Amino acid sequence: QVQLVESGGGLVQAGGSLRLSCTASGRTLSTFGLGWFRQAPGKEREFVSRISRSGGSTYYADSAKGRFTVSRDNAKNTMYLQMNSLKPEDTAVYYCAASSAAVPTSRNRDYDYWGQGTQVTVSS
Repeated sequence: QVQLVESGGGLVQAGGSLRLSCTASGRTLSTFGLGWFRQAPGKEREFVSRISRSGGSTYYADSAKGRFTVSRDNAKNTMYLQMNSLKPEDTAVYYCAASSAAVPTSRNRDYDYWGQGTQVTVSS
């Protein structure tokens, strides 16, 4: 079992930045591929970004390309999502997730563990 806890969400104006963190307990994160997802009110949860077990491979949804950067520090058992140039449409609850695959997919169902989420609100 692994417990994931997201932090770093908040209220920010459009154009601003936030850095989300996902910290694990119970097992080391280095054994998992990791992903970020988000869910806006009234919408389905959607993929944002993913990073391989080693950190050498990353992938982004089109909505995140060029603005978001995913990274991980296995020594700190933590994954990050740096979000720049935020837009009101980025408003959502952001979730981190862990997959047993070394290079995880973009599909919700392929992740085994999920955090509780952190709220990101971008005002216009």
